[in-house]
Amino acid sequence: MSSSINGGGGRRQALSSVDFYRRVPKDLTEATFLGAIMSLCAMIIMGVLFLSETWAFASTRIATSIVLDENEEPQIRLNFNITLLDLHCDYVSVDVWDALGTNRQNVTKNVDKWQLDEAGARRIFSGRNREAREVKHEEHENADELQGHAVELTKQNFPDFMKEHDMAFVDMFAPWCVWCQRLAPTWEKFAQEVQKEGMPIGVGKLDCVAQADLCREQKIMAFPTLRWYHAGQAVQPDYKMDRTVQALVAYAKRKLEMDEKYKEWFSKNEHQTTPEEQDKKRQLYQQQRPEHPGCQVSGHLMVNRVPGNFHIEAKSKSHNLNAAMTNLSHVVNHLSFGPPIDLNQDRKARRILKQVPEEHRQFSPMDDSDYVTKQYHQAFHHYIKVVSTHLNMGTSDTNSLLTYQFLEQSQIVYYSEVNVPEARFSYDLSPMSVVVEKEGRKWYDYLTSLCAIIGGTFTTLGLIDATLYKVFKPKKL
Repeated sequence: MSSSINGGGGRRQALSSVDFYRRVPKDLTEATFLGAIMSLCAMIIMGVLFLSETWAFASTRIATSIVLDENEEPQIRLNFNITLLDLHCDYVSVDVWDALGTNRQNVTKNVDKWQLDEAGARRIFSGRNREAREVKHEEHENADELQGHAVELTKQNFPDFMKEHDMAFVDMFAPWCVWCQRLAPTWEKFAQEVQKEGMPIGVGKLDCVAQADLCREQKIMAFPTLRWYHAGQAVQPDYKMDRTVQALVAYAKRKLEMDEKYKEWFSKNEHQTTPEEQDKKRQLYQQQRPEHPGCQVSGHLMVNRVPGNFHIEAKSKSHNLNAAMTNLSHVVNHLSFGPPIDLNQDRKARRILKQVPEEHRQFSPMDDSDYVTKQYHQAFHHYIKVVSTHLNMGTSDTNSLLTYQFLEQSQIVYYSEVNVPEARFSYDLSPMSVVVEKEGRKWYDYLTSLCAIIGGTFTTLGLIDATLYKVFKPKKL
């Protein structure tokens, strides 16, 4: 029995020999005022450091890294909303080109066009996914004999021609224009029909190459332009229907008929209406509406993930554009890549983007930017570098969002007098991707820091206390 007890005590004694935390009997310790001060300092320092470390552990920071873009989707969505300040919607064409050989002309799928008024507000919806209408032409035998019926106009006889004819219909053309050449015999035949039927209409033709100044005054943007005049004033919009004798005669008769209706109304209401009311009524009967050459084109394109460009060009299926009067000044209301982000509807995107700093949210830096050219034969070209950006604000997919940031550089490009300018947006996708994620400290890192704070503070102040105690300890005599 005693041997077992002695054996157990021996094992305990052997184990206690490796005790790192050996205790000193209280009667061998001494409490001092300096030690109390150091203990209070130690507790304050450890408390402050503990709170600071806990705050750092609870907080997160935004970290960025660059990796290879592993996106395997063959195409990317391009969203745009652009206002052309001085170009009619009839002449706006959206084209796409890329390094793979894609060359799409006059893209209309998923593209909206709005004609604007002078204040820049939407006035007339010009169509969505709508192809330009084909204008009918007709051929004439003995076209060379159809000459001399339409009056050739110049800057000198133009005012007299307008004074002589209360109503006039003028073909403004360029000799090099293919559509003008096809229209020429039809226009002469139309003038002949007007003379045969005795319609009170002056039919004229104006060569805009020989009379460039006069056409510039009339703001002729495309050839041919068929314009109706009443009392020397242009009646908008210009004629844009079929270019056949039958269609032209029907248009002229309709104008005359509406003028007779106005005169009948005017004779009955001349003294009961104000001049402003009479002017509005005349415009109504003339089917006249102010036509400001402004167009808002918006929508989206699916483009290949290779270098390419989309450009807005002034052209038409049935006109040749006047390069001397084509102005591609524009306002970029919106331009972005990838699925559109609607913060009002998409709660996930709103929650994630709220945590992302502003410097990592360059999704549409060109929005609300003006690009105005002061002279003709020039246009802005834009060069865009697109970088895919992964926003990871957590470990689950509900906290991740794929977006596209881009940088742009714009400059004015000058064109020759015979070339029509275009607003070009060249883009290139980076092979690298930016990862923006929220980083926090690991729990074991936090515990290690707490232990270091406690141990380090205790040890450091203990050494200071021991040193000061030796310095200020009263010396024995």
